[in-house]
Amino acid sequence: MSANSRLSRAFKNAKKLPLNQDSKYILFSDCHRGDNSFADDFSHNRKVYNYAISQYFNNGFTYIELGDGDELWENKFDAIFNANKDTFLLLKKFYDKNRIHFIWGNHDMDYKNPKHIKKNLSHYYESATEEHIELMPNASFCEAIKLENDNGKSIFLLHGHQADWFNYSFWKFSRFLVKYLWKPLQIVGIKDPTSPAQNFKELIKVEKHIEKWIRNNNNQVVVTGHTHRPRFPQPNELPYFNDGSCVHPRCITGIEIEDYQITLIKWHIITHENGTMQIVKTILEGPENLSNYVDLQHFITIT
Repeated sequence: MSANSRLSRAFKNAKKLPLNQDSKYILFSDCHRGDNSFADDFSHNRKVYNYAISQYFNNGFTYIELGDGDELWENKFDAIFNANKDTFLLLKKFYDKNRIHFIWGNHDMDYKNPKHIKKNLSHYYESATEEHIELMPNASFCEAIKLENDNGKSIFLLHGHQADWFNYSFWKFSRFLVKYLWKPLQIVGIKDPTSPAQNFKELIKVEKHIEKWIRNNNNQVVVTGHTHRPRFPQPNELPYFNDGSCVHPRCITGIEIEDYQITLIKWHIITHENGTMQIVKTILEGPENLSNYVDLQHFITIT
C-alpha cells in the first residue's frame, strides 16, 4: 500500500470532533515517555510538560495527543508508568472530564490493539496501599481525527508515519532495531538513521509524501507529528502543520486551537536576573484565523 493510500484510508476512517468558535484544543505529540534512563529523551522536559498540560486543563482545553506518547519500542509500560506517574495522573484529569483523545503513532502502535490499551491504561498498582486503582479504564486510540466545522470542512490530525513506509509497514522490525541496536548506541551519542526525526533526508521524504497528498485532496488542512520538526504555513502556503515534539533539547512545542485561531507555541524555562527560574509559554507562529485555511481549503491555489 502506498503512502497516498494509507493517508486516504486514515482520512476516510478518522474520528470526528467539533470545530467551532468555542473549541479549545491543545495538540502535542512525540512525548516518547520513557523509563527515566539515560536514553529517555522525555525526562529532561517532564516538569515543563506537566506544568503546561496542567495550565491547559485549568483553562478548559481538550488534550489531543498525535501519537508516540509512550515509548513502547524501548520500554515496558510498567517502567514508563513508574517514571511518569505524575504525568499520567494529570492526563487522567482530562480523561475524567472527557477532554482527552489519543492517536497512535509508530512508537506506540501497540495501542491499535484494545487489549494493550486496557492492560496498560485501565488501572495501575499503588504499592503503598497494595491496591489496583482506576486510571483510564475506557481509554481509546484511533489512527486519525478530523476537527470538523459546521460546513463539513476539517483539520485532519494524524501522527504522520503513514507517509513513512519503513516505520509503518515494517514497524515491528524497526522496533527491534531501536530496542536492541539504536537504544544502546543512543546512550553514547549515535543517532538512529531510520528515524525521520534524526535523519534529515528521511524527514524530507515524509514531508513530501504528505504535501503531495494535500495537493491531491483539495488542499486539505493537515496537522502531524512524527518528524519532530515544527511547521506553521502562512495562509497562502500549503496547509501542512506540524506540532513538533516534547523531546526538543530545551523546550516542548505544540499547537493551540482557540477562538477559531491556530497558534504554534513552545513551553520552556527562563532564568531571571535574581536567579529564579520560571516555566513560560512563547508564541512561535500565529495566531492565524482558521478561516484562512479551513474555510477556503477547496478554493486556494498552491503553486
